[in-house]
Amino acid sequence: MRFLHTADWHLGKKLNGFDLAADQWTMFRQIESVALTEKVDALVLAGDLFDRAVPSEATVDQLKKMLAQLNLVDQLPILAISGNHDSAPRLGMASAWYRAHGLYLVTEFAQAFEPIVIGDTQFFLLPYFTLQAARNYFADEQLRDLNQVMAKVVATMQAQFAPGKHHVLVAHFFAAGSQRTPASETMIEVGGLAAVDVTLLAPFDYVALGHLHNPQALKTKWVKYSGSPLKLSASEATMTKGVRLVDLTTDEVRWQPLPQHPDLVKVTGSFAELTAPEQVAVVDRENYYLLTLTDQNEIPDVMAKLREFYPRILSLHFTRQLNQPVVQTMHNLTEKSPLEQLAAFYEQTTGQPLTARQQKWAAEGLAKIKGEDDATTQA
Repeated sequence: MRFLHTADWHLGKKLNGFDLAADQWTMFRQIESVALTEKVDALVLAGDLFDRAVPSEATVDQLKKMLAQLNLVDQLPILAISGNHDSAPRLGMASAWYRAHGLYLVTEFAQAFEPIVIGDTQFFLLPYFTLQAARNYFADEQLRDLNQVMAKVVATMQAQFAPGKHHVLVAHFFAAGSQRTPASETMIEVGGLAAVDVTLLAPFDYVALGHLHNPQALKTKWVKYSGSPLKLSASEATMTKGVRLVDLTTDEVRWQPLPQHPDLVKVTGSFAELTAPEQVAVVDRENYYLLTLTDQNEIPDVMAKLREFYPRILSLHFTRQLNQPVVQTMHNLTEKSPLEQLAAFYEQTTGQPLTARQQKWAAEGLAKIKGEDDATTQA
């Protein structure tokens, strides 16, 4: 059994207002190409097919076309589950029809215990679920946390293991020991305990996870996140995106990178550097940009000027915002004149010393204030 493991497509996602539909079609064609080139026996999609619980009509149509291409045209079995971003009822409305064509889309907790057999492998598809759904299924109100639930889930599945078969779990949750990506994943809390103890998953030959967008979030050999195939937030800018190719016969898990175009790129420099002819000449106008300006002086209408060269700016930051003033002790402050204190504060805040002209203005202003204070005191 060789299969492709992917997850977190987040169809319908907008990145700071930019529609990613065209980029997601590019992503899809890359995944399809890898699946066909590698001659996989199945494709696993571990949740968060949509970005929102109520996707637009166009987004639903996009997913239908993608699944139809893989399943009906390419004749690939698909094993998919709903994630925390998906609406289980909407996603699973045609699941019976899908199964007749080898498209297994599980959205209900009870369906997780019906193994799907493809070749020499049993797949158990566990969608995102709530603690109450597990209590209802097991008729056990004493289940208090996620690990209690997962222990019963795994035991119930294990009781159905067929001898001589490989066993794969497809799930969508946060595994203990994983590293979250800021601003990328919505927090999942089931029963107040957010992490599944991976030792509970030991009976499976492979666990294909969705939810975390960083493919390197978990280092366990046979419990893996595929990560999102596209960069979906600023915190993912430096990540390598791709899919996993799993061969249960040879016990091999191979990472297959997916080129990102358009890419999400960080650029830092002064306004002059970012708009210099030699820099502008190499700018890919289709990329999304996270710009940081090192200028200490304000530049009028800077965003509009930068967009002439970088049309897809996601964010614009200034390094002067990053220089925070250092709190000094009262002893040190009393040893400095008001002008020296002002100069020190300015340099700590902007990273630049006062110019001679600024020092002159500051001295004149302080002298004026002092004169007004003296006049008030005398009065």
